[in-house]
Amino acid sequence: MTKLIFQTTVAAAALVLTAIAPSSAQTADPAGIVRKMHRAFFYQGDSFRARIKMTLTGASGSERLRELTMLRINMPPGGDQRYFMYFHAPGDVRRMAFLVYKYPARESDRWLFIPALNLVQRIAAKDSQSSFVGSDFTYEDVSGRDVEADEHKLSREEEHGGKPCYVIESVPRGAASYKRKVSWIDKATSLPLKEEYYDVQDQLFKEFSAGEIKEIDGVPTILKRTMKNLKTGHQTVVEFSEAKYRLALKPEEFSERALRNPPGSWIK
Repeated sequence: MTKLIFQTTVAAAALVLTAIAPSSAQTADPAGIVRKMHRAFFYQGDSFRARIKMTLTGASGSERLRELTMLRINMPPGGDQRYFMYFHAPGDVRRMAFLVYKYPARESDRWLFIPALNLVQRIAAKDSQSSFVGSDFTYEDVSGRDVEADEHKLSREEEHGGKPCYVIESVPRGAASYKRKVSWIDKATSLPLKEEYYDVQDQLFKEFSAGEIKEIDGVPTILKRTMKNLKTGHQTVVEFSEAKYRLALKPEEFSERALRNPPGSWIK
């Protein structure tokens, strides 16, 4: 009888401890999870270069292609970055170039060179959520949105594609192209595997998904990314090749002058 009472007491105590112990979902820092995701997705390797094929597909199935080279360099300390994109094809966008100076706590500076007009155009902050060269990605999607621009909440933890994920809901503190966003962030790599965007009517209108993921120079990298507009049926697929981290890129190669005269050693 004494042994039975002891076992019953231990079991009851275990149940009480389980009930009062905070779960990982309760103790995890959602903003910290999103910061870690940004570091894994946008900041890895200090510098980066890749050749990109962008396929834009309409609701009818018609396709348009874009071929470009992307360069990125981190600017320590503080989290500043610079991005440069040069378009190789097709002919109507050839020699077009896009430059971003990203700052962690304020709006990024963005410029677009339009060769047909021989014009460097400054992209206004209010246009950061506009379509990037006709694709389903926005200018803001290219280099990332400031983590502090949204309020983040951990909704739950679940698997996506067989991978344990944090599911984070992000609500904008100010202007944004969405009312809320839900992200599935891989616990192992901190990469976003899926994102759902909801409009002002709280209807799902856009969806991001990560396709092929491989280690490049020891860094888990999303090599295929898809953004679908569920209302129009349009989608954009971005595929990376010739990806390389930790290159000898120099800050001066990311100047406004480079928009008209891109660094030839990196743009091939």
